[in-house]
Amino acid sequence: MKRRLPLGHCIGTISSSCCFSKNKRKRNDVEDSGTSKPEEAVPSRRRQLMIHISRPSSVQKLAEVNERANILAQKIEQSEEARKKAESDAVQARREADKAKADAAGVEDLRKRLHDAETSLSEHITAQSAGEEAILKRLRSQNRRFVSKTSQEFELEDPDNDPLLDAVSFLEFHGTEAREGIDQAKAGLSRLFPYFFPKKEEPATFLALPSALIHPKILG
Repeated sequence: MKRRLPLGHCIGTISSSCCFSKNKRKRNDVEDSGTSKPEEAVPSRRRQLMIHISRPSSVQKLAEVNERANILAQKIEQSEEARKKAESDAVQARREADKAKADAAGVEDLRKRLHDAETSLSEHITAQSAGEEAILKRLRSQNRRFVSKTSQEFELEDPDNDPLLDAVSFLEFHGTEAREGIDQAKAGLSRLFPYFFPKKEEPATFLALPSALIHPKILG
């Protein structure tokens, strides 16, 4: 036996069924259109996660870039210091080179002056030797003349083994002999002069005294 439902209950049931069907279609339409709010939250959280994941990589790259920049700056600073040191070394090297050139020029000038001094000394020694030889000849000549006049020869007891000094020693001996002979001759002639020239004054010089005594009138 079929049970009949009231009309109001049937209408309410149909309305509920229709509303449920409409809501379901709206939800499906929303899902198909991609505008559903719950589905929209999922991609946003994914992007945040991706950002959080990518941020450490960017920070690491920035740190690496900074490190490379610091290394490069340090290398540039070292290169600048090396350049300054190289310039300083070059300046010092140029100074040393200039000093070495000046020293070399000074040494060359000193060598030339030394050579000139040696040449001058050699020429002076040659001239002195020639002069000494000439003096020696003259001294020996005088000694021979004394010997020829006095017939007196001398021998040196302690010779100097120097021809020039020995010749001077001989001349000194002859000179001493000559002075003694002159003194004696003058004394004798001074005694004779008044006998021959009683009214004349005796000559002042020794050479004039014998010249007066050997006058032709006296020798008659």
